[in-house]
Amino acid sequence: MSDEAYDGIVYDLDGTLVTLAVDWDAVATDVMQVYDEAGINATGAGLWSLLEDADEHDIADDVEAAISRHEREGARRSRRCNLADDLADRTVPVGVCSLNCEAACRIALETHELAADVDTVVGRDSVATHKPDPEPLLATLTELGVDPANSLFIGDSPRDRETAERAGVAFEFV
Repeated sequence: MSDEAYDGIVYDLDGTLVTLAVDWDAVATDVMQVYDEAGINATGAGLWSLLEDADEHDIADDVEAAISRHEREGARRSRRCNLADDLADRTVPVGVCSLNCEAACRIALETHELAADVDTVVGRDSVATHKPDPEPLLATLTELGVDPANSLFIGDSPRDRETAERAGVAFEFV
């Protein structure tokens, strides 16, 4: 892919540039414990719905802390993906827009010596909403100073594709 086709490129992090070493079942267990300690029955709920519903139960900070703790540790033990090798060759501004917390993104980028090749990072906790809402991707592009219509988002999930579509950004699936 030629950089000349776009004014900026944004990457998803986990599964695209690196693979975080996170045991998501353990994360879900810890988040369920937060709900249990608050006296809230969340039996059968999935992790991301628990995250989304935490605000209405006034436990969002505790849920975020539980998830972020695992993500930060998983970032330290993450594995670099082949696509990360392309970052150093980019001639346009580069950003990361992730459903992971911003600190985990930054740790993973530092761990794999990619931080200098990324101009901005927007994580789940950097803005008020998270993917597939377009706000995080649009915030990344704003920080890069790039028009969404002249940008590319590279990701590994249907959620990433939906985010790009909602933001009016070209998408490439990894």
